[in-house]
Amino acid sequence: MRDGYNFEKPLIMHVDLNSAFATIEQQSRPLLRNKPVAIINRRTEHTSIVTASYEAKSYGVKVGMKFAEAARLAPGLIAIESDPAKYRFVYQKLMAILNSYSPYVVMKSIDEGVIDFHHMSNCPNLIDIGHEIKRRLRDEIGVAMRCNVGIGPNRFLAKTAAGLHKPDGMDLIDADNLRTVYATLKLTDLTGIAGQMEKRLNAVGVFTPLEFLDTDKIALQKVVFKSITGCQWYERLRGYEVDDVVADTRTVGRQYVLENRNLTRQQTTNRLHHLCESVGSRLRFQSKAARGVYVYIRTVDHQLWHASRICQLPFYSDKTINFIAQQLFMNAPDRIMEIGIHCYELTDNDDSQMSLFCDTLAREQQLVGAVDDINKRFGDRTIHSADTLNTNEFVKQKIPFGSTKYL
Repeated sequence: MRDGYNFEKPLIMHVDLNSAFATIEQQSRPLLRNKPVAIINRRTEHTSIVTASYEAKSYGVKVGMKFAEAARLAPGLIAIESDPAKYRFVYQKLMAILNSYSPYVVMKSIDEGVIDFHHMSNCPNLIDIGHEIKRRLRDEIGVAMRCNVGIGPNRFLAKTAAGLHKPDGMDLIDADNLRTVYATLKLTDLTGIAGQMEKRLNAVGVFTPLEFLDTDKIALQKVVFKSITGCQWYERLRGYEVDDVVADTRTVGRQYVLENRNLTRQQTTNRLHHLCESVGSRLRFQSKAARGVYVYIRTVDHQLWHASRICQLPFYSDKTINFIAQQLFMNAPDRIMEIGIHCYELTDNDDSQMSLFCDTLAREQQLVGAVDDINKRFGDRTIHSADTLNTNEFVKQKIPFGSTKYL
């Protein structure tokens, strides 16, 4: 266990696009620049805001806020329906820029990435590289594009630095200014500290990041977190790397809030079938198979119903996922507001596995693989079940805001 601060040269850079989706829309539509813009997933009275431009944020508009409420706060607020293909294009451009500086790049989400310069000989000045990345975003994507750049000795401090002066900031945190920076922050400004964790820290007399930093590691482990997590926080706060890990996917799922509370049972099952096709595509994209299907619904009076089934053999085709999901859904109540499906008990897909119906997997792989290849080449859902023919207008692909697994 390391007790002092990490005095090594800061060689981790965190790059975060500012209000990414709103900024991308302002870049592609010049008339939107300098105006309050909110990105939504679909135009309904129940829609929530996915992200907002800085002009909208200045009025108090926040992510997750209902658009009707946001429109009251921000006069002239413009709603733009999300365009995932456009955001994927910018993601690819951003990733190409970051990869040109180091082979050790991890995209944390569709709008942020981390560059590790530890393994590079004769590493240039990271401040200069940060300014160059900002310039290249404007030159290679568009003049409206801005990003925050944070530099630190570990991923946590680099991300913290990237959040200090939005928009378009550039900051470095190291052992020399660590305490000075923490003195300007609240506990919830630290990535990983939200409401419940803040309450847990408050309960033991920790109310500020500086008090968190000065808390004894034994107290963090034995009293606050009651696990090795306390030791990890002790090191993380001091600039040592504990977050250089890639978690394996444990579930693949999608959910959908119905556009109309009075849909027939058949219309609802069609939308569930659409979700099953989306989940199957995501599952195969990661070369995974599943053994479990979980279906849930939320009723208009906010009651939660759910059911699941685990199978002896793994599966991955849309047909099998939908077959199981529809059987589970037969017992669901009516007056549905939201539906969702998750596949779990994931394994790596290989040629030795058998389908649910005991066919040789080779035949199923050929058919499913051919459909996936066509959809990849000509666009999502070029080929899909006739049962979901009329659902495209409603069950649209959401923005993969917190994940790059399907990009």
